[in-house]
Amino acid sequence: MAGLIVCQDVWKVYRVGDVEVQALRGINLTIERGEFVAVMGTSGSGKSTLMNLLGCLDQPTRGRYELDGLDVASAKPDLLAELRNRQIGFVFQNFNLIPRTSALENAQLPLFYRGVSMKEQRRRAAAALQRVGLAGREHHYPSQLSGGQQQRVAIARALVGAPSILFADEPTGNLDTASSREIMGILEELNRQDGITIILVTHEPDIAAYASRELIMKDGQIVQDACRTPRLSVVP
Repeated sequence: MAGLIVCQDVWKVYRVGDVEVQALRGINLTIERGEFVAVMGTSGSGKSTLMNLLGCLDQPTRGRYELDGLDVASAKPDLLAELRNRQIGFVFQNFNLIPRTSALENAQLPLFYRGVSMKEQRRRAAAALQRVGLAGREHHYPSQLSGGQQQRVAIARALVGAPSILFADEPTGNLDTASSREIMGILEELNRQDGITIILVTHEPDIAAYASRELIMKDGQIVQDACRTPRLSVVP
């Protein structure tokens, strides 16, 4: 059976004036449903470019990328937007919350764009916030929440649409050690209990250790692909 994510000789080339920048060079990669994959590499290694491409935020210059059997490389923008809204969740280092909007309203946002009724938006957003340990803080604004709590809101927002894949780009980069453990514990639980495929970009080995598979990138290529027993934690 084909993997959830399949890349065949994928290249991403940018032109900066007369200079050609090869951000990805011949990526071959298969990720199965339910995997927890960490992508590591130094700045400029191509890991963020790969994440943007896998998350349907960008398309390859050449090569083939299939997501759940769909050829993403040739998909139209409207279809890519539909895929992102219905199948993919994103969590970013800087949380990307709307400052003057409550935790509940931030978590509702993907459902608003789907045209879901307000009542259902609120019900599902409240359930997602409860899932990440924020029951009782639905009406708090981002400025009233700690960094770890803001990241939990961001995870709830990513979860509210019931995605099959969660992309996390340096999700602990702005957090202290204790909050980082909490966030990784939540991601680990979502992977183990809900079967959500998680693709984590990080430069921290102790964060990558939560994943069961580690990709190391250098100069736009995957130079190491290793499976291992992940570190397990307890979600607070």
